[in-house]
Amino acid sequence: MLLVYAHIITPRLTYTFKHVFTRILGVKVDFTTKIETFIAHEGMKLSYTKQALGNELFVCSTDLLFEQGIDYLDFHITLWDDVPCFFQVNSKSPVPFDLFAASFYLLSRYEEYLPHVKDEFERYPAEESLAYQNKFLDIPIVDIWAYKLKEILSQKFPDCEFEKREFKFISTIDVDIAYNFKYKGIIRLIGGTINDLFRFQIQNIIDRYLVIFNFKRDPFDIYKRIIRLKEKNNVKTIFFFLLSEYTTYDKNVSVNNAKYKLLIKDIADFAKVGLHPSYFTMKNELKLKKEKKRLEDIVNFPITKTRQHYLRTELPETYQYLVDLEFKEDYTMGYAQHYGFRAGTCTPFYFYDLDFEIQTPLKIMPFAVMDGTLKDYLNLSTKRSFDVIYRLADEVKKVNGTFITVFHNESVSGYGRWKGWSEKFEEMIKRLSEMEK
Repeated sequence: MLLVYAHIITPRLTYTFKHVFTRILGVKVDFTTKIETFIAHEGMKLSYTKQALGNELFVCSTDLLFEQGIDYLDFHITLWDDVPCFFQVNSKSPVPFDLFAASFYLLSRYEEYLPHVKDEFERYPAEESLAYQNKFLDIPIVDIWAYKLKEILSQKFPDCEFEKREFKFISTIDVDIAYNFKYKGIIRLIGGTINDLFRFQIQNIIDRYLVIFNFKRDPFDIYKRIIRLKEKNNVKTIFFFLLSEYTTYDKNVSVNNAKYKLLIKDIADFAKVGLHPSYFTMKNELKLKKEKKRLEDIVNFPITKTRQHYLRTELPETYQYLVDLEFKEDYTMGYAQHYGFRAGTCTPFYFYDLDFEIQTPLKIMPFAVMDGTLKDYLNLSTKRSFDVIYRLADEVKKVNGTFITVFHNESVSGYGRWKGWSEKFEEMIKRLSEMEK
């Protein structure tokens, strides 16, 4: 066990130290404000204050973990060896910056509470973030800091043991449009045909009617193949289903379609399923609640996993809705515009509500990369896209974290503009599953 001394024990402090030590490094941590108790402790110990007390590991503190509310902060990025860091301190500590304040800043998404320019979908853009602007978005920097701290602790307290954690891979599939052609209704059938004609998509028209008349399988109907890949490679797989009325941004099959409901039931027998809350649920708790109930009525068990459609979240309101509706895990933490680690970590963590200054029971499952980011936002080739995925996975492997990918049934199908992605997805599943061994 690690004993931590601080002059005040705050919710921010306990939240951050438990993430760094317990969730990343596998060390139990306890806290004290009594100097005599701290000095008498014979095991591993760390002081987090303005000056060292004795023979412990000393990390000089700044004020962030002892404050409440939000304020503008000034940053100067420097290097700790070859790793970027901020919240520098002038002290004799072997850690040249306030590692815990920096970690909290990233984990709590502090910067997203401050005024910022939103993108066209009212999202916080990657370009606004400290990590993107200082070129460390593509590494799990909080985990890297933690492992460097572990080295220092191991040298100072050689008898102390750390629980070894293993690399984990989670494949997640968003089902925005369950079928490309089937079960859309006559109006959407005609509209789709006319649209294809205007764009001279003759093959689309042929495929559309071959599928409608059951001469060909719908190209987006690749669920059995994903399940087979999951079982063959023993990969944790989660499907997120969109269950909204039709809108400009939500274009799935009707929520009342019996075939769609049957599909969800069938998949729930073989894989984990979660809700893909629709575009407007970001600021509408009643709509979110309604969609959650729809999915629960289909599968007949509580739905605890979720990822927002278009990755739209408004902090802290959207997460407060999720807490109120008893979701346990959210998989939205990542950017649409760029790959990387939005909260600076590849380790699942709990949402800290800066409005109420409390750790909530909502576990945030940060993803590292999404198919649409690579193809649509960054315009990468298929080969370069998967090279990026493997490079990110290697970064996560170095710290034995959790690597989460976001694909859609559309991209996995390899149909149309996603040509070549089907085979690469299969290769990816095999390769990343082998990294778990």
